[in-house]
Amino acid sequence: MALLRMDNVGIVVDDLDAAIAFFEELGLVLEGRGEVAGDWVDRTVGLTGIHCAIAMLRMPDGPGRLELSQYHTPIASEPTPPNPPHNVLGTHRVMFAVDDIDDTIERLRRRGAELLDGIGEFDGGFRLCYLRGPAGIILALAQQV
Repeated sequence: MALLRMDNVGIVVDDLDAAIAFFEELGLVLEGRGEVAGDWVDRTVGLTGIHCAIAMLRMPDGPGRLELSQYHTPIASEPTPPNPPHNVLGTHRVMFAVDDIDDTIERLRRRGAELLDGIGEFDGGFRLCYLRGPAGIILALAQQV
């Protein structure tokens, strides 16, 4: 048995169109969208009565993908506390390498992103930051300098 690849990262959002626009602004490409429902989805996910809108976005060069899901039923629950800090067990974040961190932050702010604090420097070689995006998603950006 061999691990073949990491296919995608999935994130639940409350506004699929806004989340798609946010990640397109970052530079991801919408690969497709659709709806899923039925017994097979219920069995796979472990919930009952699922009706979910999904969108798959990919990196412009191909290999990385992000799946966004908006549950119509059952309704998605809010995290407690809202917008938990990054050190809560099970909290995830998605990191992207960018060529201009300042420009990327400014573009994403127009889509509602907020810096968690500021831009830090790691070992003199990278500028890094964490932002909160749609549905409280923690997004990390890294620029090699």
